[in-house]
Amino acid sequence: MENNARIFVAGHRGLVGSALVRELEREGYGNLVLRKSSELDLRDQAATRAFFEAERPEYVFLAAAKVGGIVANDSFPAEFIYDNLMIQNNVLHSSYLAGVKKLLLLGSTCIYPKLAPQPIKEEALLTGPLEPTNEPYAIAKIAGIKMCQSYNRQYGTRFICAMPTNLYGPNDNFDLTTSHVLPALIRRFHEAKGAGAESVTIWGTGTPYREFVHVDDVAGASLFLMRHYEGWDPVNVGSGQELSIADLAQTIAAVVGFSGEIRFDTSKPDGTPRKLSDVSRIHELGWRHKIELDQGLRDTYAWYLANRC
Repeated sequence: MENNARIFVAGHRGLVGSALVRELEREGYGNLVLRKSSELDLRDQAATRAFFEAERPEYVFLAAAKVGGIVANDSFPAEFIYDNLMIQNNVLHSSYLAGVKKLLLLGSTCIYPKLAPQPIKEEALLTGPLEPTNEPYAIAKIAGIKMCQSYNRQYGTRFICAMPTNLYGPNDNFDLTTSHVLPALIRRFHEAKGAGAESVTIWGTGTPYREFVHVDDVAGASLFLMRHYEGWDPVNVGSGQELSIADLAQTIAAVVGFSGEIRFDTSKPDGTPRKLSDVSRIHELGWRHKIELDQGLRDTYAWYLANRC
């Protein structure tokens, strides 16, 4: 990928997209094509087609998506499947029509079955039922993978797919209704500390295990794959390390400085009991994560303190 190549980062103001812009600029890529959602609605087929015809990007990082945690997925299932399907359909098809040299689709390890063998290999895709709380989003992302593979087979495109595990880092969404568990916990512990609260109650039992990867690592992996990977199969991107939600909560409480009690509301859903990705494929290609969780949490909390409204 030439340093002067025209590169479209779809969703450049989001968690992953903003990290991709930082990584590309660090690596000397200066010809970035960027559009805010207010300037280009990727759910609009005609608008997306016109954008690709006018701008003719050579490479595309598709990071635009509607994302959220359990509450958001449970509250807005129609939007999660519709928005993500429309974005993918329009960007992938327009990329084909415009002759894009290579495209990377960013998905999520929630595409895998709820009870997939652990750690989850890429081959587990479509081998069992999905986690119900995020099924609409997962189905949309699975459709994106299959669309990439279908266009590669029929049209000879170079569309690849990366499946990051749970992301966190600068520019995350800290809204308590729509955020994922890690940023939500940072905000809740911070506000509880400020209010002098004696306890914080968390959804579920605290027993599910989760793997987290810093968004800057995901951006680095995405650029690595764009440069070095040509396969049709999705590639997991993660740390290969896991901890329980209870341990995550205790770690975040320590980073934030909250010393009260942590309680668990067992009447609320846990989601998938365990979701550790097998990252041997990307390790074999030559990439490994660099940012460990403790350091990443401190950096993320510092960003939150500097940028919260």
